[in-house]
Amino acid sequence: MRRAIRSCDHTVTLCILVMAAMFPATKTGAQTVTQKLQKAFLRFEEDSQLAHAISSLYVIDAGSGKVVFDKNAQTGLAPASTQKIITSAAAFALLGQDFRYQTKFGIAGNNLYILPSGDPTLGSERWQNTKADKTLERITGSLRQNRLHINAIYVDNKGWAHSDIPDGWMWQDIGNYYGAGAEKLNWRENQYDLLLQSGKNIGDPVRIAGTHPKLFGYTLHSMATAAARGTGDNAYIYFPLNDTAGIVKGTIPVNENGFGISGAFPSGAKQFIAELANNLVNTGIADPFFKAKKNSDGEIYDYTIIHTETSPPLDSIIYWFNKKSINLYGEALLKTMAYEKKGYSATDTGVNIVKNFWKQNGIDPAELNIADGSGLSPLNRVTAHAQVEILKYARQQSWFSSFYHSLPEYNGMKMKSGTIRNVKGFTGYHTSGDGRTYIFSFLVNNYNGAASALVRKMYTVLNVLK
Repeated sequence: MRRAIRSCDHTVTLCILVMAAMFPATKTGAQTVTQKLQKAFLRFEEDSQLAHAISSLYVIDAGSGKVVFDKNAQTGLAPASTQKIITSAAAFALLGQDFRYQTKFGIAGNNLYILPSGDPTLGSERWQNTKADKTLERITGSLRQNRLHINAIYVDNKGWAHSDIPDGWMWQDIGNYYGAGAEKLNWRENQYDLLLQSGKNIGDPVRIAGTHPKLFGYTLHSMATAAARGTGDNAYIYFPLNDTAGIVKGTIPVNENGFGISGAFPSGAKQFIAELANNLVNTGIADPFFKAKKNSDGEIYDYTIIHTETSPPLDSIIYWFNKKSINLYGEALLKTMAYEKKGYSATDTGVNIVKNFWKQNGIDPAELNIADGSGLSPLNRVTAHAQVEILKYARQQSWFSSFYHSLPEYNGMKMKSGTIRNVKGFTGYHTSGDGRTYIFSFLVNNYNGAASALVRKMYTVLNVLK
């Protein structure tokens, strides 16, 4: 013992080393991660895929809030679907995780009045209770139980903006399932499946074999052709607004019999009314020559509510919104926040509500230059800094476990991905092997080459956090 003390007294350097071993500094570890990120990000930027691109990466330590890495964090970039974390966190805060939509059905005389609330889950196949056939059965059963005979259907669209498509959405997008606009009355997530048949030879015309469900009031014409085997789905549906005829362009592989792609209803409300009317005729509740009517925002007369369809709770909706990146849910939530807070549902109103909410929580509105709720619009510009601040805010809330659970897992990390043309992003959380939790946002705009190759390189950078 005496010898050890003398050694310590006479060898100051040894004492310091011993004490350093006894009390390892966390700062050194953080610097190591920072240095590793600097090297990894530099290699990433020097890659030929990034020759004409701009990238941002922002990482903080979730426990301390200290910045671990910052490159272009204040530069607004197109976020693609990583923008969904902005909408979903705001929806949790402003609507509450137990919020539910209600679609009410009222009767006045022989008229059926539908009072929707913007529910994007009505007729969805993701929950047993919301499936289309079960929903129609419940509505029809309620009418039968009340011994009603229906002459007309009216939909109350008051308080809902006429335009269902946000600014900046591309024509190539809006006819396809991921480009479905949010109406006050949505149905089957406003999408349908289209079955295609191709010929034996490259260049042969592609034939439309059918749709599920049957489309009411709309027709489709195929201009698509057959391409080489293994080329996959390169077919797109173009549906001009306010038109009744759509066009299928592009290619599918040769020798396909029943090749499926998904499209967006030009109007989910019209499709729902037509399906309901068809059901009422088949069950004798309406006459064969019955004609449904869709009321935009005219007066709704006195009615008695006889049936209500209630959606799953918000936390369940957001689970699918983030997990499967359903754009319709983002646009519906944005409009719902506008409707609940201002009494009028328009995308622009919802955008302003979301930006003002985040402003109240310390985020400069200029960092959230957004045009929609889903990230599909290429007009969106968001900073990596803002996304990380939103994720940090979410982590402190009572609903965080539901929010965290909704995030997909990629590369062994809980994070939301985003993809539009030449845009890729990841934003989320990761707890490293040494127990530290990091919050990060990684956005890349205007890269070249294959998205799959870029993703591997982005993972290489993010792997430093493991």
